[in-house]
Amino acid sequence: MTPRPWTPSDGGEGDKRHAPATLRNRDAIAAVLGDWLPASGTVLEVASGSGEHAVHFAAAFPKLGWQPSDPDPAALASIAAWSAEAGLSNIAAPLHLDASAPDWPLGHADALLCINMVHISPWAATLGLFAGAARLLGPGAPLILYGPYIEAAVATADSNLAFDASLRSRNPAWGLREVEAVVDAAARHGFRFTERRTMPANNLMLLFRKGG
Repeated sequence: MTPRPWTPSDGGEGDKRHAPATLRNRDAIAAVLGDWLPASGTVLEVASGSGEHAVHFAAAFPKLGWQPSDPDPAALASIAAWSAEAGLSNIAAPLHLDASAPDWPLGHADALLCINMVHISPWAATLGLFAGAARLLGPGAPLILYGPYIEAAVATADSNLAFDASLRSRNPAWGLREVEAVVDAAARHGFRFTERRTMPANNLMLLFRKGG
């Protein structure tokens, strides 16, 4: 059965969901991850969504263990379905993880990846992401964000402005965040902003590293 398109908070029947953006961005993201991820260890993916990214990246980086997670039961079911179909030994069972929660169901990771969560969640989730990452990651470990952002010194694309308005109409707590605000939040939890990469479709990848 062909999986239906899906976005966060969707309901509906069936386990295997499809987020169309994953097919468009996964190879570009993987190219940057090849530069930023460690050679081995465990990558915690926060807000894994449909699970399609997890499967793709686990196949692309077979020496890394991939730990998907999400707070949404529909997402967890979809991640499990995609993982079972892929049959890869380096994907762990998905964890129920709310980035804003004070306790996470994992004690350690060697890298953290979060794709398209920061703008489709309350700001508390981003603050919780850095707080949780500070507990899990060791010195120098990468925390990697992907998605659309607003930058003070860079003109925001019309498509991103329209997307921001659409998100806020759906939920006033959602919306594109300013990179500067994210960098400040990261610094308060001991992360230094290390690199910024421009990505297709007016997205960015942001690299933070845990301080010593």
